[in-house]
Amino acid sequence: MIRILHVITRMDVGGSTDDVVMTVTRLPRGEFAQGIVSGLTLEPPPRLPETLAAAGVPWETVPSLRRNVHPAADLRALGRVWRAVRAARPDVVHTHTSKAGFIGRLAARLAGVRRIVHTPHGHIFQGYFAPAATRAFIAMERVAARFTERITVLTDAEAAQHLALGIGRPEQFVTIPSGVDLAQARGGAAGAPQVRRALGIPADAPLLGTVSRLVPVKGLIHLVAAIPEILRRCPRAHLALAGDGEERELLAAQAAALSVADRVHFLGFRDDVPAVIGALDLFVLPSLNEGLGKVLVAAMALGVPIVATKVGGVPEVVEDGRQGLLVPPADPAALAKAAITLLEDRAAAAAMGAAGRARAERFSADVMLARLAALYRNDQ
Repeated sequence: MIRILHVITRMDVGGSTDDVVMTVTRLPRGEFAQGIVSGLTLEPPPRLPETLAAAGVPWETVPSLRRNVHPAADLRALGRVWRAVRAARPDVVHTHTSKAGFIGRLAARLAGVRRIVHTPHGHIFQGYFAPAATRAFIAMERVAARFTERITVLTDAEAAQHLALGIGRPEQFVTIPSGVDLAQARGGAAGAPQVRRALGIPADAPLLGTVSRLVPVKGLIHLVAAIPEILRRCPRAHLALAGDGEERELLAAQAAALSVADRVHFLGFRDDVPAVIGALDLFVLPSLNEGLGKVLVAAMALGVPIVATKVGGVPEVVEDGRQGLLVPPADPAALAKAAITLLEDRAAAAAMGAAGRARAERFSADVMLARLAALYRNDQ
């Protein structure tokens, strides 16, 4: 039996939480015994405690483990995580995300754990913090990498970005894409017509949209800024924004100022994401930084063509001109041009959607879990 303790900053809705939940609930329980330590979780996925309990996965919360830097709280979190590691006596400590990645790895080191694995789930070296804070995080990552057995990254580009900053050694990196349950996504898309009806959007009206946290790094202000030009060429188009976050009021005010408020629909948090994506004619991801873009895989699995920014690992998921079109970040004009191209050329959009269905198989949950199991067995 291989004992694994996962340490993650928060178990809020998002790709990193999805990956951890799939890992602890779907790897063979006869071979792997797993547990979770996380910071205070504010927006968990639906029925998260019940899901973990049903799989026999213990989950300990450390309230002092938080995203923002706070020396006193961080020291308390280190002590709590160290005690949790000592109590669990794991063979492997697998840390996730930046803050838990540093505190969890340090706690594991102090507790004498020999095998420490870290997954950044993207990185925070661009688009998140001021330059001084970013430099501090880079320095911390360099230190922690020295006692990390493996750093698992979502894409090869992410490994190259770490190495370029002096973080880790080439032999430490293992690429394991974030996994998507393709069958679940495709099955959940059956509710797509109801999504359109609830929004009052005719079946033949162009609908573009995204599923995202409404936060600055997602670049949504540039997508809203592109809507007037899109409407000039596609006057019946609508934009759907599924998700919530600190920029919701800002984005709503921006849409009103641009006189497009009646065409921008804020859907809030949704537990029917496949249905939302399936309702779209075009999926748009305007991020300023993105580790992999798990929602891109879901869109491809459903045959929805994509417009996305050429940042982070996105070009390794979406091949420009094959499953969608890639544009520079923070460029509303480029977003508008690419969106108009695919909304007007339905044949090209359909071909890209079909290509996406095939490519999505590379990023399935089964692929991710098989590679993680090999990593934990030390077969990598």
